[in-house]
Amino acid sequence: MKIRKNDNVLIIAGKDRGKKGKVRLAYPGEDRIVIEGLNLVKKHVKSTKEVKQTGTIEREAPVSVADVMLVCNKCNHPARVGFRILKDGKKVRTCSVCHEVID
Repeated sequence: MKIRKNDNVLIIAGKDRGKKGKVRLAYPGEDRIVIEGLNLVKKHVKSTKEVKQTGTIEREAPVSVADVMLVCNKCNHPARVGFRILKDGKKVRTCSVCHEVID
């Protein structure tokens, strides 16, 4: 998966289209990510011993990786992610707009 935790992303599809946020969690096996403060859904929670807050709560739901683009921290543009192998043999992510190393 080309997007990782703590990356800045732009949502390009769905109800939050055009908003930017930081990736809080990544689920590589499912190709989904959770973005801070975006894609909020309401969940009804019943009272149990573990859950102290009951009623309707808002929480962040996972978003498909296909619906987001990585925002490059060098050029500040949403871009596709490419890979390049450096001379020391390390594989790094690169921005397709400015061709700079992201990691």
